[in-house]
Amino acid sequence: MSSRPSRHREAGQWARAWPPLPARPLGRPAGEGRLGFPAAEEQSPRPGRSAPAQRWNPVGGFCEKLLPSDRWPWSDVSGLQHRPLDGVALPSLHWEWESDWYVDENFGGEPTEKGGWTYAIDFPATYTRDKKWNSCVRRRRWIRYRRYKSRDSWAKIPSKDDPKQLPDPFNDLSVGGWEITDEPVGRLSVWAVSLQGKVWYREDVSHPNPEGSSWSLMDTPAEAAQISCGPHDLLWVTLWEGQALVREGISRNNPKGSSWSVVEPPTSENGIMHVSVGVAVVWAITKDRKVWFRRGVNSHNPCGTSWIEMVGEMTMVNVGLNDQVWGISCDDRAMYFRQGVTPSELSGKTWKAIVAGRESDRSHSGSSLSLLSAGCFFGDEVRGSGESCAPSDTDASSDAERPGPDQPVPAESLDCPGDPKGSSASGPGTSRTTEHPAEVASPATQTPRPEPRPGPACTPAEVPWTNIDLKEPKKTPSHPLAGLPETTGLSSLEVLPLGLEEPYGADDHPLWAWVSGGGCAVEAHSVLKWFSVQLGLSPSVQTLSLSITPAQTAAWRKQVFQQLTERTKRELENFRHYEQAVEQSVWVKTGTLQWWCNWKPHKWVDVRVALEQFTGHDGARDSILFIYYVVHEEKKYIHVFLNEVTALVPVLNEAKHSFALYTPERTRQRWPVRLAAATEQDMNDWLALLSLSCCESRKVHGRPSPQAIWSITCKGDIFVSEPSPDLEDPAHPLPCDQMFWRQVGGHLRVVEANSRGVVWGIGYDHTAWVYTGGYGGGCFQGLASSSSNIYTQSDVKSVYIYENQRWNPVTGYTSRGLPTDRYMWSDATGLQECTKASTKPPSLQWSWVSDWSIDFSVPGGTDQEGWQYASDFPASYHGYKTMKDFVRRRCWARKCKLVTSGPWLEVAPIALGDVSIIPESPGASGNGHSVALWAVSDKGDVLCRLGVSELNPAGSSWLHVGTDQPFASISIGACYQVWAVARDGSAFYRGSVSPSQPAGDCWYHIPSPPKQRLKQVSVGQTAVYALDENGNLWYRQGVTPSYPQGSSWEHVSNNVRRVSVGPLDQVWVIANKVQGSHSLSRGTVCHRTGVQPHEPKGQGWDYGIGGGWDHISIRANATRAPRSASQETAGERSGEQGLPSGPAQVAGALQESLGPVCC
Repeated sequence: MSSRPSRHREAGQWARAWPPLPARPLGRPAGEGRLGFPAAEEQSPRPGRSAPAQRWNPVGGFCEKLLPSDRWPWSDVSGLQHRPLDGVALPSLHWEWESDWYVDENFGGEPTEKGGWTYAIDFPATYTRDKKWNSCVRRRRWIRYRRYKSRDSWAKIPSKDDPKQLPDPFNDLSVGGWEITDEPVGRLSVWAVSLQGKVWYREDVSHPNPEGSSWSLMDTPAEAAQISCGPHDLLWVTLWEGQALVREGISRNNPKGSSWSVVEPPTSENGIMHVSVGVAVVWAITKDRKVWFRRGVNSHNPCGTSWIEMVGEMTMVNVGLNDQVWGISCDDRAMYFRQGVTPSELSGKTWKAIVAGRESDRSHSGSSLSLLSAGCFFGDEVRGSGESCAPSDTDASSDAERPGPDQPVPAESLDCPGDPKGSSASGPGTSRTTEHPAEVASPATQTPRPEPRPGPACTPAEVPWTNIDLKEPKKTPSHPLAGLPETTGLSSLEVLPLGLEEPYGADDHPLWAWVSGGGCAVEAHSVLKWFSVQLGLSPSVQTLSLSITPAQTAAWRKQVFQQLTERTKRELENFRHYEQAVEQSVWVKTGTLQWWCNWKPHKWVDVRVALEQFTGHDGARDSILFIYYVVHEEKKYIHVFLNEVTALVPVLNEAKHSFALYTPERTRQRWPVRLAAATEQDMNDWLALLSLSCCESRKVHGRPSPQAIWSITCKGDIFVSEPSPDLEDPAHPLPCDQMFWRQVGGHLRVVEANSRGVVWGIGYDHTAWVYTGGYGGGCFQGLASSSSNIYTQSDVKSVYIYENQRWNPVTGYTSRGLPTDRYMWSDATGLQECTKASTKPPSLQWSWVSDWSIDFSVPGGTDQEGWQYASDFPASYHGYKTMKDFVRRRCWARKCKLVTSGPWLEVAPIALGDVSIIPESPGASGNGHSVALWAVSDKGDVLCRLGVSELNPAGSSWLHVGTDQPFASISIGACYQVWAVARDGSAFYRGSVSPSQPAGDCWYHIPSPPKQRLKQVSVGQTAVYALDENGNLWYRQGVTPSYPQGSSWEHVSNNVRRVSVGPLDQVWVIANKVQGSHSLSRGTVCHRTGVQPHEPKGQGWDYGIGGGWDHISIRANATRAPRSASQETAGERSGEQGLPSGPAQVAGALQESLGPVCC
């Protein structure tokens, strides 16, 4: 690996500078999103003092006096252009600085002397890192990083127009060229046609620089009308006269090509009006709406040989991935797909209409979120950028139709809820990959929307078509669908219908005007289900899905319950005259709370609650929670058995002190019982009491076991669950919605554990904490808490508000805005008024620890007073004033501190960003070794903790492990495999880590998945999983004892926020979105099922508690299910054949091969 200078800044040592170059700084692998701007300068050896330039003087050595013929003190690499540090500007408003200037202390891959100086005899000359007797001048290079900040949003590209001429808007745009031979990953070719018929090319468009740098005018023999660029080297342009232009000579070294060739239209009477190209195909539409296919097109002959007329009349066609073709018909404006397109038959066989209704057509579209299983949004496609969802503190409820409180719930509604309102939106350059075939844009004119109704059967309905707003994309929530795996692509199909003045009827279809399938990958022989309302379900499948209805299931359950009740009465009839051996006692606590009602409109209603706790004949305690409410002057109630409760979760709500109560059924529905108290103290009292009652009902007491599963909510609350032996049973695993979670005192952001009882955590302020072995703390006192090992714990975070002002011609900027303006003191969105006096900490547990101060670190930069300027609210803000800036704002920050208690002790003095503890193999005793623990500091340094053991979980000291760039995530496997992810998204493997050599010897760079930036990695017994910034989960293939780095990444799923791999190679994740029968959850615990040695990626997902969960650690759970006789026989047979039958034998194989490296 190449070396990289440390990220620091030499204050005050100034000299000549190079301006930003396109080259990447040393040690930064390709494809990363941060750019390095090297600048070479000559410096004074005295820190803190700036000198314009330096030349050697026989009297005083290097000094500031220069010759009149010398170059600029600060310059580019040639020395001809004056470029001081403060004069290096960002390319556009969509960039921001990510770091300060610092000196590059490497020269030609080798470190220089302190200060980074290189010496020469004169300007310019050959520079060396060693100072010689004739070194009369010197210089050094400065580097600063910038980052493109406008991802996942629409960013206006700077205009190409000359201010001295009339504007020339664009008429057409085409993007391609990402598969040009030997083209660097992330490079794109962007071509455009203006209204004046000119062809333009956007320079330097790539993944790190999505907006490119400038427009280049391409000379054409005539005026162009439309353009199409393929993924390889095909580029066709249509002319107003009807001919087509073909660009020749496109290659990696010349992406703009070298010359134009003219292709005549198929007929002289009707010229070409539209063209679309793919990898090796060209389709065209002539002015008489005929469809033509170009024969003989390839990289060596981009012009092709002849035209072939195809059946049908179209207004436009579009070629997508794998040369698949979509079109809009001329007669009925319907959308068509070309069936039969294969590599051997590129022209296809026939056009087939796609059944596609709009989102507003609810009367006959069915339920867009009615899924056959639990309705999770996991998919097999690779998600592109722009799809990660913001964490949610609560379950996001849909507007699914729900019966009133006095109406029976229809059986169909249990599995087929109505459509939730909302639409999907995606920005330019984003890649939307859901498991449905298409994602489209609905008309701007919306038709009246009827109320959704439960469908008659649980069958997937057609995919809704939603509108994409170019100016305000964030106002439209994203609801991707899953469960329809007929496509696997990097984005989805997008279409645009014509605006309709009148709403169409039930039998009409939208009139489509444009379609693009450039991101929809369709395999050549895949069976598509786009051509019928039921998405192609065969009658047999439909009959199968309706063979046992929910109503029949409910009737069957009721019949069994009645039979059991009658049997119990008969058996106890002869024993009624006996006295009770144990007297049954009842204890009741009542109070007043608010309840989030089940019916529409959902709102908080005042209720009276009663907790009845009774002792049964067997001495066991159980409890029932009653909730009494009044609706339509009728008194009603619901009840919850606390022995069925799986979790009691505080909910982060600015207006309410609320908490959620989950049961297995309500977990599947994603609709918990939500209650709110008048004060935070009342909420804590009820939480402590209900939690203690739940633990007594389940006979769970004391500290968590060493193999407990730990998790954290987005509020910072810590939960543990005791694993059942059946949880990881490959044949019949325990559903994880039946896991019981209890809260442990404290406040953390990250937690990590192993089966020897060592548990570490990291707070929001990056403070490291170690578990002391207690339980309780916080709001859990008395019987719900241990009497020892409870300590005070604190955490700190900042609260932000904005001061807004508008310019007045008389007084300048003032706090009096227009009537339509945002509040002059507001939050970041401007929708809520937030003054210094009215802004409170997040809850009563938090208290202010500082005064309000100006935040100068906001994106976009600020001036000296902290102001950011823009043309209007809201807009893109920048840190300098221009003539067009009429509004400004500045950010004020104030720190608040939470003080609580829990079984945690602080580990000083280094602040951490991530931590990983080695998972113990099943049956391992530790072999006398200390527990391996690796961490990443908040600065990005890699650390190894020494002296960690069961008796001393905090360890003794830190050992620094050298890196050439800052890291973000780290994980150590059961056999001392250390994997890490750098902040630029690249992966690394640490070699030769063992108990005798805890820090290893060197880092090996591991290529990231194509076009993805990793952010987290987790290693189990043998499996390695990684998570990228777009929520895609990857599995590392080919990991063997002889080649522990593996061979390639294989995509497992999307929609993942966090991953944890345990000592049994079990995989648990936090999912972004999971759809239940009643609501949608964001931040849900999910378990990968079917993970076996011969199928390490597993088969599916089991959905557990959620939403609002943010972190999980499964790395302490090495509990195995007892093996059946058939499994033992299979294991013996596999052992006879020399194959490992389970993770333990796999670990043994690794241990035998790696020797001292393994545990």
